Amino acid sequence: MDYLPKDPAILVSSVNMLLRDEEFDTLDSLCYNFGTEPTDIKNYLLEHGYVYSEEQRQFRPIGYNSEQDDNKR
Repeated sequence: MDYLPKDPAILVSSVNMLLRDEEFDTLDSLCYNFGTEPTDIKNYLLEHGYVYSEEQRQFRPIGYNSEQDDNKR
């Protein structure tokens, strides 16, 4: 993968896969590799209904874990 997809659903899937399969240790290292900022991805996906869980190292739909989501806003 040479770039991150623009479609929100595909972006979530791609980022979660790269983190899950340990291609990258952190969202920061993944973003550095693709020349983007973690806050840009987090804000973009938040607009499309996803929030990043540091503990799980993955993006999840808002409301999936209400307690964590409330702490991220």
